[in-house]
Amino acid sequence: MDSKLPLAGETVVFTSTKKSEEPFELVRQYGGEPVSLPLIRTSERLDDEDHLKMKRAQSYDWLIFTSQSAVAAFSAKLGRAGMTAADFSVYVAAVGYKTAAALGRLGFRVDFIPDIFSADVFVRQFSPAGESLRALFVKGNLAGSLITDELPLSVDEWTVYETEPETASAAGIVSLAQQGGPLSILFASPSAVRVFSDYAAPRIGWTGYTIGAIGHITERALTEAGAAADVMPDTYTLPELVRTLAESKGRN
Repeated sequence: MDSKLPLAGETVVFTSTKKSEEPFELVRQYGGEPVSLPLIRTSERLDDEDHLKMKRAQSYDWLIFTSQSAVAAFSAKLGRAGMTAADFSVYVAAVGYKTAAALGRLGFRVDFIPDIFSADVFVRQFSPAGESLRALFVKGNLAGSLITDELPLSVDEWTVYETEPETASAAGIVSLAQQGGPLSILFASPSAVRVFSDYAAPRIGWTGYTIGAIGHITERALTEAGAAADVMPDTYTLPELVRTLAESKGRN
């Protein structure tokens, strides 16, 4: 195999919502064919009290975001409330540089990002100074309770978006797998793993293709589903997952 094109002939399926062209372009640079088949879709959760909740958010010491989807829903609510980042005098924590960048585009300064982009590392590393601090965790409906339960400060939750399965995408992945040919399937969240496990794995199993996991939480979800991640990057981003996949294929 050409070491410069380690993904030649490979179809690489992204099971997360497309937020950037970068990982897709990387697949092409390595000779592969990227396919977007997101297994989950997100939509803003609307509430008659959104305006009031946004006003209350100003009273917290910290705002915590763990996904770009949470930032997008928060942004929509911020706009409808007629507010901007300038109306907030709070600290902001984000899990991941992409989430931090999305907050930056809204005008928020991000004060804390964990070394590894996962909730369990976040709660180990996040220890703000001060007594009786209050944080608001801006989240999706499927977010775990780790941040709320384990942080050393009072944490309230605001669920701003919903996550639903995309069964049509699962059927599309099944069709690709049944066509044969080199195939890699990349998972960026436990939610995507669960949808695949429910709707695709019963038809094609967990073998015959390469499985990529964006990080150890997603890897754990794969293990719990009876699968194993073949590749996982040290830095938990999709571009790094593609690079790790290419390196693995280049060694074969």
